[in-house]
Amino acid sequence: MPILVMKFGGTSVADLGRIANAAEKVKREVERGYDVIVIVSAMSGKTNELVKWVNDTSGFYDAREYDAVVSSGENVTAGLMALRLQEMGISARSWQGWQVPINTTSAHSAARFESIPRDNIDAKFAEGFKVAVVAGFQGVSPEGRITTLGRGGSDTTAVAFAAAFDAERCDIYTDVDGIYTTDPRITSKARKLDKISFEEMLELASLGAKVLQTRSVELAMRYKVRLRVLSSFDETDETSGTLVCDEEEIMESKVVSGVAHSRDEAKITLFTIEDRPGIAAAIFGPLADAGVNVDMIVQNISEKDYDAAHAGAVTDMTFSCPVDQVARAKKAMEEARAEGKIKYDELIIDTDVSKVSVVGIGMRSHAGVAARMFKALSAENINIKVIATSEIKISVLIDRRYMELAVQILHDAFALDSAA
Repeated sequence: MPILVMKFGGTSVADLGRIANAAEKVKREVERGYDVIVIVSAMSGKTNELVKWVNDTSGFYDAREYDAVVSSGENVTAGLMALRLQEMGISARSWQGWQVPINTTSAHSAARFESIPRDNIDAKFAEGFKVAVVAGFQGVSPEGRITTLGRGGSDTTAVAFAAAFDAERCDIYTDVDGIYTTDPRITSKARKLDKISFEEMLELASLGAKVLQTRSVELAMRYKVRLRVLSSFDETDETSGTLVCDEEEIMESKVVSGVAHSRDEAKITLFTIEDRPGIAAAIFGPLADAGVNVDMIVQNISEKDYDAAHAGAVTDMTFSCPVDQVARAKKAMEEARAEGKIKYDELIIDTDVSKVSVVGIGMRSHAGVAARMFKALSAENINIKVIATSEIKISVLIDRRYMELAVQILHDAFALDSAA
């Protein structure tokens, strides 16, 4: 039988009624002739509750015990889903990570997959079982301890199973009915996409789109796993949702496919640093060691100390990072200066900025995208602080108060409300 992977997020299994609704969707796929692997998250809010219990119990907790507690939410959902399917006459059983086994590294709360052997689940399918309900977000370390995979771990689990079992497709059921050209909460003109390429989805996910977790898209792109994002709460068929697939499956793409935004960004500038080989490594090495996720980077001749005698001797360095990492970044720079690794006159932090990006594989073969983007922003007197580009994206850092306006005008500028 062909294999289909179906993943249900926390809102899709938030209570017994929603678990029953999800089970009906699984039954429909079994009736279409699939053997189904169902990946489930914990019921909505349960993981946060478990994390709070750990923190309230121990301020400096053992990461192994943290994983043992936090992973239990998925185990409950898996058991309840299997029971519901059995009540509906579907031969199903639940699996915890160690039973599959889902082999991971030993990095507790941030483990990565090493292997997912097929033998145990394949044997059950051969016996006549139609559904394997697997607890997402968890695995087992080489030492035999339960591990968890971090944020978005159930999405990543689903894609990993689809790759390991050569599944026909991996369906991600969530509380939205697909992937949109931008956030529908910002503009009512946002349009649901029928298809989007892996590369575009990866860029959108990394730039702030919340529908799919970045690691899951990376894994899907690597193993060519066709993903479908669709709603748990609507009637669905084989054409529902948005298909995330290889670029070759998309006949023609618009130049820009979507507009992404990230609200909580910060801009940090080091003034009058030495302009010498190795200065970038001296700055960004300590930032990396401190766990700061640096994004946009701009280096230019310093206006502060520029004169004929010093031309080229000093420079300014600007970079962006998530606003919740600013304290770490500042500490890393101050320590690097105290240790004599870098010199700078001033460190300026702006935490009132946001990032807005346009993404599209059509940029590879079309000129003028940047010009159209900058002209649209200029028409609304929106000043660009930093620019970063790749082959299929252009990102700008702007004042946060203009973020929603920028998303709206760029959506209009590239006519994203139209499929043509």
